[in-house]
Amino acid sequence: MRETVHRHLGKLLTGAALAAAGTAAMAAVTLPGTAGADDSGGAGGGTRAAGQAAQQPDTVRPGVVERAPAQREQGTGRDPLTDDEIRRVERAAVTGRLSVTGRDVGGGRGPQRLAVDLAEPGPGEADDPDAPRRADVTFYDYRTDSLVTTTVDLRTGKAERTGSQRGVQPPPSRAENAEAARILIAGPLGAGLREDYQDATGRKLTSPDQLELSGGVYRAAPGAQPAVLDDCGTHRCVRLFSKVRNGPWIDTRDLVIDLSTRKAAALDRG
Repeated sequence: MRETVHRHLGKLLTGAALAAAGTAAMAAVTLPGTAGADDSGGAGGGTRAAGQAAQQPDTVRPGVVERAPAQREQGTGRDPLTDDEIRRVERAAVTGRLSVTGRDVGGGRGPQRLAVDLAEPGPGEADDPDAPRRADVTFYDYRTDSLVTTTVDLRTGKAERTGSQRGVQPPPSRAENAEAARILIAGPLGAGLREDYQDATGRKLTSPDQLELSGGVYRAAPGAQPAVLDDCGTHRCVRLFSKVRNGPWIDTRDLVIDLSTRKAAALDRG
């Protein structure tokens, strides 16, 4: 892409510019076609010239899509968590008071789920084949700005322990990136993003679903932001990398969305 929209915010970026910002590029894979054979025949019934090797067309076998093997309901040992295990531990982890008092990124009841991971073995359990198999379920409670981790025994389905931490900010989830984009699109600081999207596509930008999004947590750094972002790190703040679906990148790196207060601000680079 050679054209760039010159605005203070929301500039369309080429793939090379975004690569400099540390984002990944997709590589296309081209499958080889069939090699053509020499079909031309000489005189006398289509015989080939002396010394010419006969060529046969390469045969490309059709691809076969195989059915994925049936997944067990329960894994063993250090096997990855199964889909059934993930569903069960999520239900077990969010019961009780947290399910009522917690709030997700959109303000709905219950905390925001971030991740479900196989828990590390306890002391003396690493070499025990009969050791309990556990999962850690991580949530973010926007009511208290706390990271909540609950460990669930996969055999019994019971929560063994729950811990809460403030000021710990793991990478944002897909739902949080989408909510950050929704806040930005609806606000005055999203004007450049909306205009650049319309320039690139001819359509209005009204939803995060129209973008490909990735994001990173932003923490306050003295002198690097306006005062409105001073609580980032205690609050859950996100910087977005935004891309038109099947199109160019749009520069939103100088914009920070505080998901805890649902406000956006531009970094002070001057």
